[in-house]
Amino acid sequence: MTVSRRMPAEWEKHRATWIAWPHNREDWHDKFETIPWVYAEITRALTRSEFVEIICSSESDRDEAKFCLDYHLVDPKKYRLHVQKTNRTWLRDSAPTAVFENGTAIKWIEWTFNAWAKYDDFIEDQNVPKLVSEISNHSNIKALRPDNKKNLVLEGGAIETDGEGTLIVTEECLQSDIQCRNKGLTKEGYEQAFKEYLGIDKTIWLVAGCSGDDTHGHIDDIARFTDTNKVLLAFEDDTNEEFHKISIENEKILKNTKNAKGESIQVTRLPMPRVIYFGDERLPASYANFYIANESIIVPTFNDKNDRVALNIIAEAFPKHEIIGISSIDLVLGFGT
Repeated sequence: MTVSRRMPAEWEKHRATWIAWPHNREDWHDKFETIPWVYAEITRALTRSEFVEIICSSESDRDEAKFCLDYHLVDPKKYRLHVQKTNRTWLRDSAPTAVFENGTAIKWIEWTFNAWAKYDDFIEDQNVPKLVSEISNHSNIKALRPDNKKNLVLEGGAIETDGEGTLIVTEECLQSDIQCRNKGLTKEGYEQAFKEYLGIDKTIWLVAGCSGDDTHGHIDDIARFTDTNKVLLAFEDDTNEEFHKISIENEKILKNTKNAKGESIQVTRLPMPRVIYFGDERLPASYANFYIANESIIVPTFNDKNDRVALNIIAEAFPKHEIIGISSIDLVLGFGT
């Protein structure tokens, strides 16, 4: 029997959103005390339209989560707390990817997570897919490289789909020798894996991600589908910034590439916020790192003049969704929002 799979777009209806409660103080340095409250606010926003499954790394983290959520008046009937030890909280990357198999059956594609080929502590995060599978009662499919059948290393933040067979990735993330996920795996090899596990017919390779991104080129900071032939593209207007030239190249690629249906892609520029540093560390502040819930979109904001511009652009792209800004000046210190 031939197995067909389809990775849905983020805007498609879903039962729940999975998040992990923050606990790794090293990720946020001296600002950690503010971060649990940001997560409480994110959860409050999410529960307005869907259930939230929350992974807590310890019993004490679970107690803290309950405390913060109660203070934000989050309805306890709209979330569940699970205790499972983790290294970090970025579930878009360490959790599995949902697909439809043969039209209706939900399966999880389990990638191998190695902390973006940068950090040494990731063993606990590799247990996340098993927990998600058990709690959701949907089975996992272990993704393997097509060339040597070894585990395929990938993160959810590295892939962006329209839900209809088109995927966007960056060469910086998947073809560079820096933070190399799968040594020797060619573009053709990746595309074969995307076809097998996600049902992708067309993969679009952009050049690179934004400055300050410690994942080395994740797509979820720069290019997001809003429809099968429409993309919001993070674009740096400042000609003194390295990402300005990259923005131009990425835009050119998208405008000269058709999607899996043979349609031209309409590109709308999404501005970048001001450059944000914490000491000497450049941080990956980007409005493109939003999340699409069932009835709302949660957008990181940075106390910047472009906050309002970005929120309006996203609102125009998703007229049926409520657009909710989440102040992320502290959150982005963890190199993500």
